[in-house]
Amino acid sequence: MSFAGDLRAVVRHRDFRRLYATRLTAQAADGAFQAALASLFFFSPEKQTSATSVAAAFATLLLPYSLVGPFAGVLLDRWRRRQILVYANLLRAAMVLTVAALVAAEVSGPVLYAAVLACLSINRFFLSGLSAALPHVVVRDELVMANSVSTTSGTILAIVGGGAGYLLRRLLGESPTTDAQVIVLAAVGYVAAALLAGRMHPDLLGPDLDAEPPETRQAVRHVARGLADGAAHVWSHRAAGRALAAIAAHRFFYGVSTISAILLFRSYFHDPHDVDAGLTGLAMAFAASGLGFFVAAVITPEVTHRIRKSSWITICFALAAVTELGYVLTLQEWSLLLGAFVVGIAAQGSKICVDTIVQESIDDAYRGRVFSFYDVLFNVAFVSAAAFGALALPADGNSPAVFAFVAVGYALTAVVYGRTSRAAERAAVPRTVTR
Repeated sequence: MSFAGDLRAVVRHRDFRRLYATRLTAQAADGAFQAALASLFFFSPEKQTSATSVAAAFATLLLPYSLVGPFAGVLLDRWRRRQILVYANLLRAAMVLTVAALVAAEVSGPVLYAAVLACLSINRFFLSGLSAALPHVVVRDELVMANSVSTTSGTILAIVGGGAGYLLRRLLGESPTTDAQVIVLAAVGYVAAALLAGRMHPDLLGPDLDAEPPETRQAVRHVARGLADGAAHVWSHRAAGRALAAIAAHRFFYGVSTISAILLFRSYFHDPHDVDAGLTGLAMAFAASGLGFFVAAVITPEVTHRIRKSSWITICFALAAVTELGYVLTLQEWSLLLGAFVVGIAAQGSKICVDTIVQESIDDAYRGRVFSFYDVLFNVAFVSAAAFGALALPADGNSPAVFAFVAVGYALTAVVYGRTSRAAERAAVPRTVTR
């Protein structure tokens, strides 16, 4: 079935349409907000351009996700998820307006970082809530299609929002006022997303609990236990555990590749002082990656009708390994853009399957905690990649040894995940006894 066919299949459900509209609106706002952040933190002329500085920026932006994630999981399994989608977006809008005011006033340093981190931390509630809510708005057999359509469309809308923010900056001229205007645009998007989420019934998205949950205050005090419960639930459902381990490995290698790409466009392909050229090149890479995400959404449901989801994940990682090896042989701007497209297919194709495997494998009462545990793995892997990049990458991002390392890492992940999944699937098939 085509992407358009998958979309038609899942949008028949009224509640999916409402959740889908909420996601698209909020992720477009995310893209605009992140376009302003890219200007503020990575491409301002006065900022350092070393691997260490880029890695530190990523670590600062992503580590709070890992701290907030466990709390988000506990609350997602106790509070009505529809309410979280509404209030998280309203809170984000208010906090983003605060960031806009700080940027317009040219406030920088720890105060601005703290405000940005607070905004990004709230995003954990929203994204984890969307993943935990999806099985409530489509039937089980449509989960692959729903994940393919919603996550890919959301990513594409984030790229569109980022592109709109980038174009607005170019039209209005680079200045703190322009960045503030882009951020205000994002705040409007968050308010719209909250209004769309409010159209759903408060109890629609769960959680479905077998017993009355403990008081929220008590639950938050035991957040470590909640995260451990989520990890234990994953461990007892081995298919989900294998998938999460594989996607965490992918996220590490993808993170190393992303940091390298930023440095390449910033300092290797262009003059480090030519900010516009660096931003334009990186925008083209994101666009190529977004096109890859779209292609993955088109082909993944059809492929997984013919082969197992675990087999498609293995193929995706093998494809990424070949692509990264290509950078060792030739590193030009065109080859990096082509690689961004191919790795985009691999990244999104594998994530669609991992999300679906996790959703199919776990109980609804644990979904919030498990998806928050998923977020922690996802972001810790990227932060680890940032630390590795700071040590291994040169200032211009060009390191054949690192490209080879990433290629080998993807290949090993494909082999290990493929073999363990096939072994588990063979063991699960009942054997007939012949006399």
